[in-house]
Amino acid sequence: MKATRHRDAHHEPDIEINKTSRHHFWQQPQFTLLLYLVFIVISAQFWREAAEARRTEIPYSEFLQHVDKHEVAEAVVTDSRISGTLTTPDPGTGQAQRFYTIPLWNQELADKLAAQGVRYSVRREDNWLTNFVFNWMLPFGVVFLAWSWMARRIGGMGRGFLSIGNRVRVHPDERPKVTFDDVAGYDEVKQELRETVEFLRDPSRIAKLGARSPKGVLLVGPPGTGKTLFARAVAGEAGVPFFNISGSEFIEMFVGVGAARVREMFDQARQKAPCIIFIDELDAIGRTRSAGPALGGHDEREQTLNQLLTEMDGFDASTGVVVMAATNRPEILDQALLRAGRFDRRIPVDKPDVVAREGILRLYAERMPLTADVELHVVALRTPGFVGADLENICNEAAMHALREGRERIGLADFEAAIDRVVAGPENRQRVLSAAEKHRVAVHEAGHALVAVTVPTGEPVHRVTIIPRAIGALGFTLQLPVTEKYLSTTPEMQDQVAVLLGGRAAEQLVLGSVSSGAANDLERATEIAHTMVTRLGMSEALGPVVWGRQQQLQYLTSAQTVEERNFSEATAQAIDAAVRAIVETGRDTAQAILHSRRDALDAIAAALETRETLDGAAIERLVAEHPPAS
Repeated sequence: MKATRHRDAHHEPDIEINKTSRHHFWQQPQFTLLLYLVFIVISAQFWREAAEARRTEIPYSEFLQHVDKHEVAEAVVTDSRISGTLTTPDPGTGQAQRFYTIPLWNQELADKLAAQGVRYSVRREDNWLTNFVFNWMLPFGVVFLAWSWMARRIGGMGRGFLSIGNRVRVHPDERPKVTFDDVAGYDEVKQELRETVEFLRDPSRIAKLGARSPKGVLLVGPPGTGKTLFARAVAGEAGVPFFNISGSEFIEMFVGVGAARVREMFDQARQKAPCIIFIDELDAIGRTRSAGPALGGHDEREQTLNQLLTEMDGFDASTGVVVMAATNRPEILDQALLRAGRFDRRIPVDKPDVVAREGILRLYAERMPLTADVELHVVALRTPGFVGADLENICNEAAMHALREGRERIGLADFEAAIDRVVAGPENRQRVLSAAEKHRVAVHEAGHALVAVTVPTGEPVHRVTIIPRAIGALGFTLQLPVTEKYLSTTPEMQDQVAVLLGGRAAEQLVLGSVSSGAANDLERATEIAHTMVTRLGMSEALGPVVWGRQQQLQYLTSAQTVEERNFSEATAQAIDAAVRAIVETGRDTAQAILHSRRDALDAIAAALETRETLDGAAIERLVAEHPPAS
């Protein structure tokens, strides 16, 4: 394996298709809701007028006469009208006469008109359109506009509560410029994906053989290994549109939105087939469904997953739509997603080895002005476990360091500083140690370094420093692996424990006491010993048996890994004794080395106090100048 070209994947812009944002206002759900409100208001107004039409309006003077004659059976009085029924029957129907009248609340005027025998009625100047606009439309309009503004503020730029359009992103010209030529190494992954490319280029070839292409391809690997880049490379090789959406973008607060987005996404893909649908972070919607009742957003996620399963099971493989997805947590995916006919091809995209890391560094460094002393192979050796995204960050930090130092070219020292910054955090020179603390830290790191260069399987020491770091470390010893390792033997792990305890042993030997600076060393040493005993069967007392079982528990929308104890109390005591024996053996080994090479220990500690940082060559020279006591 060589390397992965991550450059184009990080710098090519995407175009986000949000259907709601492309439509006019009258095509948006807000406009539909407004029409519903107008319809309800108008219907209520007409219903009110129809109800009034069934009543007979009588003059207010006549109403007072009916009251005087005791001919009013019932009446409903409001501030603007009086309605009710009379005891006298209606001449037309013979039933009780229903009436309404508009009262004159000026009693003095009413008495005067009655005294003169005037028959009078009261009228209001009322325009129903004006009443509708000011009493109904205007209040509702103000509330609706305020609500829409708040929804857009909460939902994001140009996206409100009711914006349920799909958020599928299509790359410029619908054809990514990334191909397999932009991916160096990963030959096994390329070979797996070439079959998908061939199907997308010519679906009829595989159909003639009576077979079908895989409907789903799942890329599995740690974050930053280039899974999205591989999906884009497949689309670029096949020359087909590339739809890209994150799993978390399916989930919203409204139930059913995620399922609607899944349906819409597949509808768009069928219209542009052949094409690729890429779902990043599939575990956001593909987590194993719970057996119990769901709560809130958990239920929405399960509905989205169900819709995805239905779509993948229902679309015809001959249409040329391939679903690709990426995840770094395949163990929590629902088994229904992984069965044949859905994501039936799973391709691991692991962390790059030293050769691949060197190739990735060369891809990024080819546009950087480097000095002659830069050895990218050394930088690759210093970055075990780093992925493409981490290596890009290393190159960027190296350039920033050179800029801070006022240099126009980037040297090896800049890369060294960048790695230290990423691994241990930036230097914190404002943290001034006292003379006693500085001496203790120097002795501690000297102990680590001396044990590391002495134990049989120890990796070479690359650098030792006592400059405090922002993450809280007062110093660290960095070892550089000679070759990439995928296995660890029992002697190697025992030597790792001895190196970790070398700092604490040096403090005890030189200063007569230990400090809290060895807390992390003890934790890591104990963890290695516990793994040796319980997971790797490296304890003679307990034999080649795995003790304890790890399982993942689901708590609503989160998962937690716990260890289940499947052994007796007597076995637990034996495990504790075996772990303690390994740690104590490592301590004894470190103490023996430091006792026999006390002169070298004192020389390294003194040099650290003076220079604060020593490279591997300086450490080897000091050790060679002070041979062990006979």
